[in-house]
Amino acid sequence: MYSRKLKPSSEQSYFLLGPRGVGKSSFVKHTYKKALLFDLLDSEIYTKLIASPHLLSRYVPSSFKQWVIIDEIQKIPMLLNEVHRLIEKRKLKFILTGSSARKLKSKNVNLLAGRAITEYMYPLTAEELGKDFSLKKSLACGHLPMAYKTKNPKKFLNSYVHTYLKEEIQQEGLTRSLPNFSRFLEAASFSQGSVLNITNVSRECSVNRKVVESYFSILRDTLLSYELKPFVKKRKRKLIQSLKFYFFDVGVFQTLRPKGPLESTREGEGAALETLVLQEITAQNSYKNWDYEIFYWRTQDHKNEVDFVLYGERGLKAIEVKLSDRIRPQNYKGLLEFSKDYPRADAFLLYMGKKSYVLNDIQIIPVEKFLKKMALFL
Repeated sequence: MYSRKLKPSSEQSYFLLGPRGVGKSSFVKHTYKKALLFDLLDSEIYTKLIASPHLLSRYVPSSFKQWVIIDEIQKIPMLLNEVHRLIEKRKLKFILTGSSARKLKSKNVNLLAGRAITEYMYPLTAEELGKDFSLKKSLACGHLPMAYKTKNPKKFLNSYVHTYLKEEIQQEGLTRSLPNFSRFLEAASFSQGSVLNITNVSRECSVNRKVVESYFSILRDTLLSYELKPFVKKRKRKLIQSLKFYFFDVGVFQTLRPKGPLESTREGEGAALETLVLQEITAQNSYKNWDYEIFYWRTQDHKNEVDFVLYGERGLKAIEVKLSDRIRPQNYKGLLEFSKDYPRADAFLLYMGKKSYVLNDIQIIPVEKFLKKMALFL
């Protein structure tokens, strides 16, 4: 098991949210060895507690003072009323893991009114992988723990996508038509790293636009996607206002995206590299409490863009990601234009080469070095 960088509070109950397969259950079982565990994927436990949530208090011995873990809490949201009562009455501390925020967002669900904070777990980071990290392998299979350590990551990822559709989408009743949703996922993979055009996705998968909007909402609520807002702190220019879309893990994206003789391999590889950088920044930003907001920047005429803009108390960072191993003037044009509007921003260009250097006040950094030593730059 890889050592995770997540450092949750030792004093307060918390929700631990993250997509299926990122390692939430393994983390809590390994970290809290004396905890009392209720696994709601266990059909016997699930059946008893969904019928009678009050039984939870009977299953926790009166003298018990350790952590109580409820795995996959979204399966029985009404259990949160009993959790709330036990926190108040018996001063118990709970860890509530979940892979979907959808049911937890409904009106009648008790979110414990500040008695539990929310933590997030992400796919593995380059720092967590340590000496096992390989840029080539990461781009091919992503950073889900099982995908990285299995001998057949492609088989695992195909199974992951199929199982997720079957278990998370169908059993939770999130969509009426799995074939439509499957076609939508394939069409959405072509929007990876792009400004989102719902109408185009709807046309490509032959699904009604309103339904496609609901499908993107499902991805958001089941923590399967990132959506970046445009950076518009100043209004000197006309800027794009739409969201930019990414699946949460490069391996999942690679599995969903069709690969045929008519598909652009180069375009897919570029989107994969961007995805890897984004998922790493997102995880590190959360684990290290950097508190950046993550945006993108693009002018309305599409002539100038920056892949990622990080904005927070630590400063303003502009990051462009290129698949090339050589740097040409067109590669950093967007960063130069961004710097005209925001001269105090730190500008970075990540590329597949081996040398680090500075060009026109832009830090040129090998992407592998950036991923391994991100804290040096952000």
